[in-house]
Amino acid sequence: MMWGWGWGAWLMMSVMTVLFWSLIIAGVVALVRYVGGGHTAGHPGTGSGQADAEHVLAERFARGEIDEDEYKRRSDLLRTGR
Repeated sequence: MMWGWGWGAWLMMSVMTVLFWSLIIAGVVALVRYVGGGHTAGHPGTGSGQADAEHVLAERFARGEIDEDEYKRRSDLLRTGR
């Protein structure tokens, strides 16, 4: 056995071990996000800006965040281009 390595070698081995496992974990997380990812069709953020805005407005109306009058007013604003 080599007992004469010194503290520098042990410290370097510890750092390399932590780096190795960090890279493995980051790779697994990236793979899971890529495979199971949030890339769904019809997701707000894909497509034209007006369609996205109308979609968000419709979702807010469906959740009850805005009333029917405000929904109609904002929807008309979006369609006329302000």
